[in-house]
Amino acid sequence: MTGGRDRRCHPAAPGYRGRTGTADAVGDLGEAGMDASVDRIARPWGSRTPYGRHEPWPVRVDTYLEEGVEPGSVQRWVQAASILHSDGDAMDIAVVDGRMAGVRGRADDRVNHGRLGPKDLFGWQANASPDRLTRPLVRRDGHLTGCDWATAMDRIVARSRELLEKRGPGAIGFYTTGQLFLEEYYTLALLARAGIGTPHLDGNTRLCTATASEALKESFGCDGQPGSYDDLDHADAIALFGHNIAETQPVQWMRVLDRLGGPDPPRLVCVDPRPTRVARTAAVHLAPRLGTNVALLNALLHEIIRTDRVDHAYIAAHTVGYEELVSRVKECTPEWAAAICDVPAARIGEAAEVLGTADRLLSTVLQGVYQSHQATAAAVQVNNLHLIRGMLGRPGAGVLQMNGQPTAQNTRECGADGNLPGFRNWQNDSHVADLARVWNVDPRTIPHYAPPTHAMQMFRYAEQGSIRMLWINGTNPAVSLPDLSRVRSILSQDRLFVIVQDLFLTETAQLADVVLPAATWGEKTGTFTNADRTVHLSDKAVEPPGEAKPDLDIFLDYAARMDFRDKDGGPLVTWHDPESAFEAWKRCSAGRPCDYTGLTYDRLRGRSGIQWPCTEQTPEGTERLYTDTIDWAHPDVCESYGKDLVTGAADDAVEYCSLNPDGKAMIKAASYLPPHETPDAAYPFQLTTGRTLYHFHTRTKTARAPQLNAAAPEVWVEVSAADAAALGLDEGDLVEVTTPRGALRGRLRTTGIRPGLLFVPFHYGYWDTEAGHGPGDGTPARAANETTITDWDPVSKQPLFKTAAAALRLVERGNGRSAPAPTTTASAPFRAGAVPSTTGGTSALAGQAGDTDGEEGEGNKEDEDGREDREDRGKGQVEGDSE
Repeated sequence: MTGGRDRRCHPAAPGYRGRTGTADAVGDLGEAGMDASVDRIARPWGSRTPYGRHEPWPVRVDTYLEEGVEPGSVQRWVQAASILHSDGDAMDIAVVDGRMAGVRGRADDRVNHGRLGPKDLFGWQANASPDRLTRPLVRRDGHLTGCDWATAMDRIVARSRELLEKRGPGAIGFYTTGQLFLEEYYTLALLARAGIGTPHLDGNTRLCTATASEALKESFGCDGQPGSYDDLDHADAIALFGHNIAETQPVQWMRVLDRLGGPDPPRLVCVDPRPTRVARTAAVHLAPRLGTNVALLNALLHEIIRTDRVDHAYIAAHTVGYEELVSRVKECTPEWAAAICDVPAARIGEAAEVLGTADRLLSTVLQGVYQSHQATAAAVQVNNLHLIRGMLGRPGAGVLQMNGQPTAQNTRECGADGNLPGFRNWQNDSHVADLARVWNVDPRTIPHYAPPTHAMQMFRYAEQGSIRMLWINGTNPAVSLPDLSRVRSILSQDRLFVIVQDLFLTETAQLADVVLPAATWGEKTGTFTNADRTVHLSDKAVEPPGEAKPDLDIFLDYAARMDFRDKDGGPLVTWHDPESAFEAWKRCSAGRPCDYTGLTYDRLRGRSGIQWPCTEQTPEGTERLYTDTIDWAHPDVCESYGKDLVTGAADDAVEYCSLNPDGKAMIKAASYLPPHETPDAAYPFQLTTGRTLYHFHTRTKTARAPQLNAAAPEVWVEVSAADAAALGLDEGDLVEVTTPRGALRGRLRTTGIRPGLLFVPFHYGYWDTEAGHGPGDGTPARAANETTITDWDPVSKQPLFKTAAAALRLVERGNGRSAPAPTTTASAPFRAGAVPSTTGGTSALAGQAGDTDGEEGEGNKEDEDGREDREDRGKGQVEGDSE
């Protein structure tokens, strides 16, 4: 062990089984010499545990303990799961003297089998950051000053009552997050909908998974992932559409790497704009020009239909709309798409061959589709691919319309994203009446006279003055929304009363009228559901700092002070703690697709997570949806009647019944339309934004974890080697990216990205700069969203962060400096060894115990083959990977 430290897994790690299923404990493996300390910044995916198709994924338990803490000194291990991505990696929190001191993967969990990614291993350190908010703040004479809870809440309640009396419930809006617990979202949905009565409730999940939800509703009538992470164990082909899984779901990428290293590995098809680790590993890498996803997908569908690689029996039994799809893609040949997408027709044919001949095909979709032009239309075409091939409901055959945030699924199912709780249909009066029954309110109390207000529209209403109070919790729109100069202007209005409920004094909090200090995971108890419907319980391990409170307690306090009542005069909110809130949610979910009635805290404690629906009839949960029928597409039960994929106009019940009276899956065709903004002489580049492996959202947590921040400390700009040479630019030069909205500055990194395309990570704001909440004297603009466009998908209303025209210019020479971009990720330099490698050193050493082969696996080193492959594939890219 380096430096005399032993970071092996604690001998009492629960549920561990070796690859053979006979090992009793992690300690036995340690004695056999199978433990290892690995720099998990330099080698983010750790060591390999290869396995074959249809075999169980071997266990590898990852552990990190802070300096000076040995396994034997840990006083308690407390069950939790990660909140820095959508995997839901189960872990135990190490507690020493009342504080968090490390984490350990849970060996028996179905999601991660003991593994943890870099953000899991190191991100928890932000909880103890010395700049946590510890008491409420209110604005007095233009400045935020400390106060007690009563003062802060009295001010919020007074403004709420004033606005309700003078302007009505439409004057109040709530903008939440994808990182709270289920119990908190459900409480928020109740007090916003039935307490205030406002239609203005949405989450920052609008920015990341709104398209996932809409695509599922368009195809299957209802939200809910058809597939399961376990499908990775059985698929013989895996297609990743705009999904940089290596950086956004690193533990599942470990699973893919282990499959690739074992017998009968799957073939990978990757659609992505950048030379990601996934792209370099794929059998086929397709890289269409920005804004052309639908054209590419229509060509793939054309080829599969032309070669008759479709399941006609499945189509007849379970779908409607196939004939329209055949007609729509009839002329969409690979040659037609090649001219639009700038991808060789032969390569499109190669991808169609893999997709069309797979015995068990798993597809995943994320922000490269969701945040780009024709987002929902493109995501629906991926569903169509699975419907015409009959690739649903079997091990290895499924689709995952992925999430980007840890609790995005809960935002949607609990109704905190604007929809009704339990995947109820706001256009169906019987659904509204049923929800009113659960809440014991008059149905007219629940806003359903128009579509729910999406986040982009909420900020427009605030800009226009109809929304006068905006309660923002767990999100940072002053960095994460597009066109930031406009957003800062909206939030700075004197007439807008802004409440921010968060862990830190974010850029948004600095503009607030009231700031409420919130507790985070490890400091409170609750449940959350990951991208494949797995429900985990996260227990409280330590006390929150100072006067910080759980979000649930804050919402309950507000409800009590507002004296919200049901129709019989009793309290509207009838629960008082997380477990009673969970029991109330179970009653709301009963009989709906996301049925939780078979789950309890006791069942979730001390074991693997369980997938919903979970009922008395399915006590162990449901691994895959649609194994026999398309259960939730019937007009009486569906969550949505669908929308026009071009205009976003909602269909009504009559239209839906005429198209789909028997409740089958809907094959909805879409024609390609050019993007709204394209390069010209003034803005000759295309610009896309996205994630890097080591950060999450606006860095409010990950930048406070030393290992993660050191791996990617500042913003950078990626450009192709050819474009850099043409402009006379070198690695490390300070450059400026400009669009019609604004500009930002960052150091240049030359990569294998296609010529004509720029990439900027979206994590970097201003809270750690002199200016604080935006660019100013001595603080140049560095936030990617200074440059992005205020535009959204017509169906999902998700902003289009991955389509913009941009210009690039030199500000000053780097003089030998390197860009602060990781070398371990898609941001690796074009020439191997051109810049120092990204490492974490001894502070990033983490233990791993299990059946590893000791090899680094793909992605831990550069090689000539990878460079040549990038040169060969470097034309045309999908609009954004990075989620």
